[in-house]
Amino acid sequence: MKPKVDFAFKEIMMDEKARVGFLSAILKLDPAQVRETRILNTYLQKVHEDDKQGILDVRVSMNDDTEIDIEIQLSELKVWADRSLFYLAKMYTEQIKSGQFYNVFKKCVSISILDFLLFPEETAFYSCFHIREDTRRFLYTDKMEFHLIELPKLPQELKDEKDDILLWAKFINSERKEDFEMLATKNTYIQSAYNTLQVISQDEDKRIEYEAREKALRDYNQGMFEAEQRGREAGREEGREEGREEGREAGREEGIQALILDNLEEQVTQERILDKLQKRFRLSEEKAKYYYEQYSKRE
Repeated sequence: MKPKVDFAFKEIMMDEKARVGFLSAILKLDPAQVRETRILNTYLQKVHEDDKQGILDVRVSMNDDTEIDIEIQLSELKVWADRSLFYLAKMYTEQIKSGQFYNVFKKCVSISILDFLLFPEETAFYSCFHIREDTRRFLYTDKMEFHLIELPKLPQELKDEKDDILLWAKFINSERKEDFEMLATKNTYIQSAYNTLQVISQDEDKRIEYEAREKALRDYNQGMFEAEQRGREAGREEGREEGREEGREAGREEGIQALILDNLEEQVTQERILDKLQKRFRLSEEKAKYYYEQYSKRE
């Protein structure tokens, strides 16, 4: 199983030790200080009712009541920043009930693991965002925080074995047994995650669920690819048709010009030339006069 398929990642996060290790790495906490993490829910967010893909997210509460939303997105979604802001703001505002004061709000954290480039101009695979003052950089509030991992930016080599975020990102992006085993030796929490991955891989019901989810994601990506191809082909055909139309129009213009110049050379009268233009090219009298004035001056 691939940990970056959201179903598998959700199952890994159900393991408390793996969950504590992952969150401690991302939030830069000492795992020993994390007394408790609670899975609030895992559910499939859908943009609309017939959305076959959806996005499976894992909601976690820390012992200080910080709420964390973890999502994995494999297919490109250019509006991801807007989407993650929307869901984090929704999670934040859902904390307060009618009649309560604003001091009930607790910190909300978004962790996005993306298998595409959201910021292609940047090279770092990991980014963390806060709400800060533009020039003096002090925090406006620490109640909203965004963490972003872009898997395609991961370095090939494991240069820093003490970088826990890198180790976890490598694990999530891995597909080979030898890579899982190597990373598990570097971090005891990743070892627990790998143990969970092995257990669910042997569970027939879990494997059926995993394969169904992987198929849904693959079908969605294939559908998006085919729709894009159809759009490109339609655009190319439209361009070819416009080119043919432009070619026909250019050829028609050349024919009109040749008729006028040839008849002028033979000293045919203007009236006769206008009559020929109207009949041969189906022009109005006004349009025939326009072409005559335009090309007769070039003789």
